[in-house]
Amino acid sequence: MDLFLDCLKDAFLDTLKLLPLLFLTYLLMEYIEHKGNERMEQLIRRSGRLGPLAGALLGLVPQCGFAGAAAGFFSSRMITPGTLFAIFLATSDEMLPLMIASVAPASTILRILGVKLIIGLTMGFLLDLFLANSRQFVQDNVCAMCQRENCGCDEHGLLHAAVNHSLRISLFIFVISLALNLIIELAGLSRLNVSFLSSPLWGTLVAALVGLIPNCTPSVVITTLYLQGALPGGALLAGLLTNAGMGLLVLYRTNPSWKENICITALLYFTGVIFGLLISLLGVTL
Repeated sequence: MDLFLDCLKDAFLDTLKLLPLLFLTYLLMEYIEHKGNERMEQLIRRSGRLGPLAGALLGLVPQCGFAGAAAGFFSSRMITPGTLFAIFLATSDEMLPLMIASVAPASTILRILGVKLIIGLTMGFLLDLFLANSRQFVQDNVCAMCQRENCGCDEHGLLHAAVNHSLRISLFIFVISLALNLIIELAGLSRLNVSFLSSPLWGTLVAALVGLIPNCTPSVVITTLYLQGALPGGALLAGLLTNAGMGLLVLYRTNPSWKENICITALLYFTGVIFGLLISLLGVTL
């Protein structure tokens, strides 16, 4: 019972922290759709080309809420796939505050953030470049989400629609987070500390896979193992690159195209593994 209550509390707090940003995100999206003028719409479309740069910079902020907000923007076709990918890769979730609290060297923190920034914006630009129609991907069709969610924004106004969207997504996140917390605790993931993770290959493969779990725990576990010397730098980078916080949860909840969602998830994993192994092979110190 104590385990369940602890998991319930953690899921509630994680969802509560995300709720304000989700509300502001959907309020902005509704405003742009129903009240925004042509200049604002043009600004959003034009920002698509430089979106990965802005996304990678904003992704460095130590919280997973922006990744969730970005997933909502992507689902409504307001940002390009490359912008979303850059944000996911750059997001560090709990890594930064944990390293600061552990008095990790400032040079180590800056190197990790710098590498994630470079990888995020580079891969974001490459993805948009590879997808020749990424600029056409950004459209002013925010109402598509309203139609899918049946929010009734036309009848009840912007505030009602924003609250409706936020509560629906938050409820979904709360339920999934609770389930994940229970699985993590029952499986002993939060106490993971096995010797094979010290291997550059296995450590990278496992850390990147753990990082995909849409929860705050993976970044805490991965960072803690690295600070304890149980995880090499390449594996740390792989896990942090794939850990987009609640971003993947919001993406799968709001974006109707499972093909896009699966492709983004797979690309996120392979990007983490490739750069993690590259860091290990080159002997780069983080």
